[in-house]
Amino acid sequence: MTTFHKHNSLNSRQEHLLHRLYAEQQQFLHISPQSMQQIAAEFSLPLSQIEAVVAFYSFFSTRPRGQFDILFSNCTSCGYLADGHNLLLMLAEQLQVTPGTTRDDGVVSIDETSCIGMCDQGASLLVNGTPLTRLNADRIAAIRQKITANTPVTNWPREWFEVHEKIHQRSLLLSEQLICASALKKALSTSAEAVLATILQSGLCGRGGAGFNTGKKWQFCRDAPGHAHYVVCNADEGEPGTFKDRLLLHQHADTLFEGMTLCAFAIGAEQGFVYLRGEYRYLLGHLLSVLEQRRCQGLLGKHILGNAQFHFDIEIVVGAGAYICGEESALIESLEGKPGIPRIRPPFPVTHGYKGQPTVINNVETFIAAAHVVAHDSDWFKAVGTDHSTGSKILSISGDCRFPGIYEYPFGTHIQNILDDCGAHTVQAIQIGGPAGKLIGAANLHRTISFEDLPSGGSFLIFGQQRDLLAVHRNFAHFFAHESCGFCTPCRVGTQLLKSSLDKIASGHGTARDVSELKRLSDLIQHHSHCGLGHTAANHVLDSLQDFPQTFESHLKQHLTAQFDLDQALACARQIRQHHDTTHPG
Repeated sequence: MTTFHKHNSLNSRQEHLLHRLYAEQQQFLHISPQSMQQIAAEFSLPLSQIEAVVAFYSFFSTRPRGQFDILFSNCTSCGYLADGHNLLLMLAEQLQVTPGTTRDDGVVSIDETSCIGMCDQGASLLVNGTPLTRLNADRIAAIRQKITANTPVTNWPREWFEVHEKIHQRSLLLSEQLICASALKKALSTSAEAVLATILQSGLCGRGGAGFNTGKKWQFCRDAPGHAHYVVCNADEGEPGTFKDRLLLHQHADTLFEGMTLCAFAIGAEQGFVYLRGEYRYLLGHLLSVLEQRRCQGLLGKHILGNAQFHFDIEIVVGAGAYICGEESALIESLEGKPGIPRIRPPFPVTHGYKGQPTVINNVETFIAAAHVVAHDSDWFKAVGTDHSTGSKILSISGDCRFPGIYEYPFGTHIQNILDDCGAHTVQAIQIGGPAGKLIGAANLHRTISFEDLPSGGSFLIFGQQRDLLAVHRNFAHFFAHESCGFCTPCRVGTQLLKSSLDKIASGHGTARDVSELKRLSDLIQHHSHCGLGHTAANHVLDSLQDFPQTFESHLKQHLTAQFDLDQALACARQIRQHHDTTHPG
């Protein structure tokens, strides 16, 4: 069981609720009603809040999971459909366990989960939370043997768990390792105002895709009244097809923490958090080690580098499987020990964030870029990119290409150049920025990666001519339906209806009217949902209706055949209401 360090050189704080629940799950393989009552008492919280948290996060279960708990990624790049095999069903049949359940003897459970960030590593799974990559039929048979022999996961072959980082193109951030403390020493030799001015002058914008000016965000937070200011790193990259943070957290963690410390100096914060996605829990030990090393070097804690007025430390909170927590207000809710349901905005986190106080939230790449900007100066950064998009962008590229992996390009690079570099020569479509991003085809390969043209949070999902795009859309629609937090009706119900509509068309029962309904439904979800997940959940369908209409038309029936199953139609509503009424004929 993973041990969580409670060390914090500034404050002694209680173990985070998510960590306590995770420890309970690891020890007893589920979280029982009795344990929820106990944890509620420990944290002096209402039992209803504990129950809501357990129900919200997909990595928690109230039913016992197996001693070997296996979750196959269902991503289009690292998913279990590989080389003509359904690897999930293959292992389930070999182990005689029904997918989505725990075997009667309690030894093994098998299910699927959303993208685990291993898109350049081939078909992948999590076994007891640890990623296992490059799956094939032979590896599945070997896994079956280990489970049948009851061999502990710690004794499985080490090479099964190796994650080979593949960097094919480097620019500003990946060409060199920043010298530890170089940016921080430079900052402390000047002033907080000077650091802020450098970030503003660089034109650095957030690398999460929205592109808000980083310096302005820091300035707004610095100027906001409050009894405390906070720095939060969003390391919850859950967008399918995105895995750049995996590399950055592994190879550039020191620079990330330096960037967060610079932000704290600029805005007057004493506490920072890294919100690490649950799928990257295996990186926790490494990150804690880097933090402890920085404390020993006087780069975190009290009186940083001898500065009597500068105190700052960082705590890591690990999520538990919820894509929506990548949305910054949902992330804050999760940090506060609640379900990750997005807040109504305004107010924004820069004025009312963690515990209602001014909070800067940036992603991993943005903080790393900020550290480089301060170390090298703003002119160095502005010399790369375009007038409106300064610097470089790190991309996660996977799918139908010869060289999947990490690529860093100056903003303004043409899509065609990127495809040439990664060996994608028979491209049908590219999903830029994940399922919530932009789907483009061959007519748009002259366009560029930039905030003024095609912004991206950092992923290219490449689909060759042989791909069935309708299957891709179904995968995306199922993802959004599963990950909706359920707060608002347009997203909660709309994503389920979108999923059902695409399933109907794929099954050969769709008509032209169903395609028209796709457009109407997608518009409704896009314009009436509460948060960014809903606003973007139908982007891929709308893009395909415009640029790839044959995706849907080729599957349509020419004549309507009436087919209606009342129980099936009501299944979703019953699940949402947790009501199991019985339907009667007549």
